[in-house]
Amino acid sequence: MLDVYMIKRWFRMNNPGYCSEADCSTATDTVEITGVTLDCSGTEDSPPMRLESIAGHDTPEGGMMAANGAPKMVDLPDEPAPGVGTYEDFNTIDWVREKCKDRDRHREITSRKKESICAWIISISDAFSGWLVVLLVGLMSGALAGAIDISAHWMTDLKDGVCLDGFWFNQEHCCWSSNETTFQERDRCPQWKSWAELITGSTSGPFAYIVNYLSYVSWALLFSFLAVSLVRAFAPYACGSGIPEIKTILSGFIIRGYLGKWTLLIKTLTLVLAVSSGLSLGKEGPLVHVACCCGNILCHLFTKYRTNEAKRREVLSAAAAVGVSVAFGAPIGGVLFSLEEVSYYFPLKTLWRSFFAALVAAFTLRSLNPFGNSRLVLFYVEFHSPWHLLELVPFILLGIFGGIWGALFTRANIAWCRRRKTTRLGHYPVLEVLVVTVVTAVLAFPNPFTRMSSSELISELFNDCSRLDSSKLCDFSNVTGDPFSGALVDRPASKSLTLAMVELCLALIFKMIMTVVTFGMKVPSGLFIPSMAVGAIAGRLLGVAMEQLAYYQHDWVLFSGWCSPGANCITPGLYAMVGAAACLGGVTRMTVSLVVIMFELTGGLEYIVPLMAAAMTSKWVADALGREGIYEAHIRLNGYPFLEAKGEFSHKTLAMDVMQPRRGYPPLSVLTQSGVTVGDAQALIANTSYSGFPVVISPESQRLVGFVLRRDLIISIENAQKRQEGVGSTSQIFFTECTPPPSPDESAPLKLRGIMDLSPFTVTDLTAMDIVVDIFRKLGLRQCLVTHNGRLLGIITKKDILKHMAQMANQDPDTILFN
Repeated sequence: MLDVYMIKRWFRMNNPGYCSEADCSTATDTVEITGVTLDCSGTEDSPPMRLESIAGHDTPEGGMMAANGAPKMVDLPDEPAPGVGTYEDFNTIDWVREKCKDRDRHREITSRKKESICAWIISISDAFSGWLVVLLVGLMSGALAGAIDISAHWMTDLKDGVCLDGFWFNQEHCCWSSNETTFQERDRCPQWKSWAELITGSTSGPFAYIVNYLSYVSWALLFSFLAVSLVRAFAPYACGSGIPEIKTILSGFIIRGYLGKWTLLIKTLTLVLAVSSGLSLGKEGPLVHVACCCGNILCHLFTKYRTNEAKRREVLSAAAAVGVSVAFGAPIGGVLFSLEEVSYYFPLKTLWRSFFAALVAAFTLRSLNPFGNSRLVLFYVEFHSPWHLLELVPFILLGIFGGIWGALFTRANIAWCRRRKTTRLGHYPVLEVLVVTVVTAVLAFPNPFTRMSSSELISELFNDCSRLDSSKLCDFSNVTGDPFSGALVDRPASKSLTLAMVELCLALIFKMIMTVVTFGMKVPSGLFIPSMAVGAIAGRLLGVAMEQLAYYQHDWVLFSGWCSPGANCITPGLYAMVGAAACLGGVTRMTVSLVVIMFELTGGLEYIVPLMAAAMTSKWVADALGREGIYEAHIRLNGYPFLEAKGEFSHKTLAMDVMQPRRGYPPLSVLTQSGVTVGDAQALIANTSYSGFPVVISPESQRLVGFVLRRDLIISIENAQKRQEGVGSTSQIFFTECTPPPSPDESAPLKLRGIMDLSPFTVTDLTAMDIVVDIFRKLGLRQCLVTHNGRLLGIITKKDILKHMAQMANQDPDTILFN
C-alpha cells in the first residue's frame, strides 16, 4: 500500500496536469467554499514524466496520446514562449512584474555562482554589466556630441563665407594662424573670404551686401530643406526636442522605434542641419534624445537590459544625464536634471551610474575640445566685481519676467502646435519649415545680434566689458579705469551703445515670436538655448540700464553706501546670466538642476544666490499663471499616458466612480479558470481591444483568481498550436493547479496557469481615488482590479485615471489617445 501511495505522489509531482478524481473533486469543493484553489500538484518545476515508465508500454511518436488513449495535456514548459512577457507598441509596462522578473533572474544567478567557475564568471559579468553599459553610453554620446558641435559651428560659418586654406575650417580656426588680423576685426583675415568677395571681389557696397544677404538665406533654406526631408523620409521620430517623449518612455510607456538606430542616425545629421540653418532652436534638448538612443541601442548588447524593460529604463535615466552633460558641459547638472525633470524611477544605484556616465561623457567631450578654448564649459565668464545685496531686487524682477515669459510661451506654443495638428497646416510640414526659415533668415540678417548663432549671442551677452573688447555692447564714451587691470570704471553710454540697445530690443521681440513658431516643427529643435537667449537679452538690457542709472544717479538711496562715483558697481553680464536662468526656469520649471547647470555652464560659482533667487521666483510666477511646464504641456497635447508624479489629486471621488465598467453597464469581459475553450478565448480577443482579462472562478461567483495579459494569451495559444497537434478551437483552457484527465474524444487541453498573474493588485470599490492615484504613481501599475466583498466589479487602468483627472480639470478626456 505504501508503494502505491509513493508512486501516485511521485506521479502527481512530475505531472502537474494530473490529479485523481477524488483530488479534483476536493479541489472543486474547496474552491466553491473558500475561493482558494487547492495545490495538489506539488511543484511545476519538474518536467512531465513519460507515461511508459509507469504504464509499462510506449506512447505513439510525438507523445500526443496518453496510455489510456486520451489526448495528452499541453502544459507550457518552464521556459516561456518567445514573446511572452513583452509588450506591444503604445502600451505601458508593468513595473512590478518587470522588477519581479529581474529579482528572480538575479536570485538564480546568485544561487548558481558557487557551482562552477563558469557560473562565478557569469555572476561577476552580470554585476559589472551595468557599469559597462553606462561607460559605453558616455563614450558614444560624448563622441557624437563633439562631432555635432564641430559640424554645426562649421556649417553656421559656411553661410557667411569659406576658408581658402581648407573649406573644412570654420572662420575662427581659419584665422588662428594668420598674422594679418586686426584688433577690431579679429575674426577677419585674408584666408577667410565672404561670398561677396568670392563673387564680386568686394567686401562693401550695396551689391556686396545683397550677395551676402542672398547667400545667407539660400544656405539657410538648403540646410532646413535637407533636415525636414531626411526626417520626413527616414525617421519621423527624429523631429522636435524629444524630452517629452523621453519622460513618457521613462514612466513606462512603449514607443517602438523612438530610440532606434535610424532615429539616432537621422537625428544626429538633421540636428546639425537645423542648428546651422539659423532657426530659433538649440541642440541641447535633442542631445538628450541622442544620448537615450545610444543607451537603448547599447542595451541590446546585454541580455539583462534587452529582456527587461524596467532595467533598460535605468540605463535610459543615466543616458538622459549624459545628454545634458555633453550639451552644457555640466555633468553634475545632468545628473540632477535626470533626477528632477525626466526620470520616473531613480534608485540609488542609478544615481551612481548616472554620475559615472556623465563623468565619462564630459571627459570624452573635453578630449575632443569642440569649442577650441580648452574648457568644458560653453560660456565661460569672469566678472571683475562681486554682486551687492540690493541687487537682489532687479534679480527678482528678472525672475518675474522669466516666469511671465515662460507661462506665456507655453500657452502660445501649445496653441500654435494645436492649430498645426487640427488644421491643414500640419499636412505640409516641409512647406512650413521652409516658410519659417525664409522669414527667420530675412529678418535676422540685418540685425547683427540675430544674424549670429544663439550660442555666440549668449556668450557675448554674458561677457563683462574690458578694454580688450571690441563689441558694440562695450562701446562707452569717456572711459576711465586702470589700464593694467583691464576693467572699465566710469562707463557712460555712447551713441553706438544706445544703437546696440535698440538692436537688442528688436532681437528680443524677434526671438520671442520665432521661438514660439519654431518649437514643434518637423525638425530637431531644442528649447534651452532660445529660452536662455531671450532671458540673456532681457537681463543685459536691465543690466545696462542699472549701470547707467548708477553712473548718473549714484547719490540715490538704492546706490548710496556701496556704489561710489568712479566705482565699477554693476556688471551687465551677470544680469544677462541671471535673466537666462530665469527664462529657462520659467519655461521648463526646473529649479535645483537649473542652478547647477548654470554655474557649471559659466563657471560662475560665486553667483549661486542670484541664480537661486531668479530660478525660484520664475517658477513661482509661472506656476501661478499655469501649472504645466512646456514638456508636460506637450505630453498632454500628444495624448501620452503620463501620470505626473509632482501633482496632487485633491478630488473626493472613489474607485467605483472611475472603474470600467460603471454600475449599470454590461459586465466586465473575463475568463474563467476552467471551462473556457480556445475558440471562446479567440472570440473574446477578436471582439475586444482590452490589454488583459481578469480570471475568475466562475461567471456566477466572480471570485478573482488572477489576471492574464492579452499579448501573452495570444502568443501562448499560437505557440501551443504550432508545437502540438490536436490543439483546436474546442480545446479546453485551464488556469487551475489541478486539471481533470481528458477523455479520448476531446481535443488536447491547454494549461496556461504559468502566464497568469496570481497576485494582481486590487482595491475595493470604496477606496478613495487619491489613494489609488498614489498606488499607480509609486508602484508604476498599468491596471488595478476593483472588488466588493471579494467579488470582481471592474478594472482601473492608467488611461482611466488620466481621463478622470482631465474631467475633474474640465478638460477633454478624449485627448488621452493611447492605451
